Amino acid sequence: MRKTLTELYESRVAEGSLRADPAQHAVLPQLDALRDWLERNADRRVGLFAGLFAKPITPPRGLYLWGGVGRGKSMLMDLFTDATDIRQKRRVHFHAFMQDIHRGMHDARKRGVEDPLAPVADAILRDTRLLAFDEMQVTDITDAMVVGRLFEKLLAGGVVIVTTSNRPPEDLYKDGLNRALFLPFIDLLRDRLEVVHLESPTDYRQHRLQGAKVYFHPAGKVKADIDAIWSDLTGGAAGEPLRLAVNGRSVELPRFANGTARATFWDLCARPLGPADYLALAQAVRVLILEGIPQLSASNYNEAKRFVTLIDALYEAKVRLICSAADEPERLYIEGTGAFEFERTASRLREMQGADWGT
Repeated sequence: MRKTLTELYESRVAEGSLRADPAQHAVLPQLDALRDWLERNADRRVGLFAGLFAKPITPPRGLYLWGGVGRGKSMLMDLFTDATDIRQKRRVHFHAFMQDIHRGMHDARKRGVEDPLAPVADAILRDTRLLAFDEMQVTDITDAMVVGRLFEKLLAGGVVIVTTSNRPPEDLYKDGLNRALFLPFIDLLRDRLEVVHLESPTDYRQHRLQGAKVYFHPAGKVKADIDAIWSDLTGGAAGEPLRLAVNGRSVELPRFANGTARATFWDLCARPLGPADYLALAQAVRVLILEGIPQLSASNYNEAKRFVTLIDALYEAKVRLICSAADEPERLYIEGTGAFEFERTASRLREMQGADWGT
């Protein structure tokens, strides 16, 4: 027998995999209404594709669910998308989705297409009835100039959009270049999506890490501990690569799920990345699991410099850091050029181990 989202949620509470939260519980009926509509109309043509003589079907408003970090937004979205029994659905991190859009537009330009966004949007419309975006945020001018037209096309074509964000629509692309051109998109979100503030007082991601060890050394003996933390934070997800485009370069995080990224020191510090790359990374993730930080010295000075820049970006953005390293922070870089400057990084690494870090 088909269970409602509320029943599925309450069964997880009963088995102990979730803690009951009134704010989360209150959102479930809205998600269930969308689920019911999508399943009832899964095979009917809507919007621009209703057909010349078919009676048009108007999709319901989507949902824009926003709130603080760790309030359970991604969990609710996963519950909703997993339970919605249609084939034409896609659940994707917003950054990854926009990178796909830019790649598709680049290919269309090479073919000489006059409006490179049109074939990209059409491809989505052919295969998608539900788009579920996790962690919508717009910080890049190229995204800001594309996303409004894209959403207009998708919504006109009958796609139901559900998205999570850490900020209300009015704060998207805040203080961005040419922001006035972005404001109609905010109006579109308000008009076509129900905006709901998830006002849970509890940061569940922080709660799961409360009092937990987050800095492991020596690095070679702690993989099982890191695996357990990854599984807990992501709900057992395998994770997929997340690629961020920054100034024409691609910064890749090998594994990403539920706001949590996992990479090795060499993934992020052996490549010629700079402050802009690490800033984009810090804006895209809420937790970073960084494995295999080696002993630092003059022999890996360039990698050490990048590591310092990475930690600065994570620190300023209040990203939760979980890492494995060759030694304690104060003993990672004890001699050679740069050792004195590393004292600040060691101090930050120590501070970021605090139980209340990132709150």
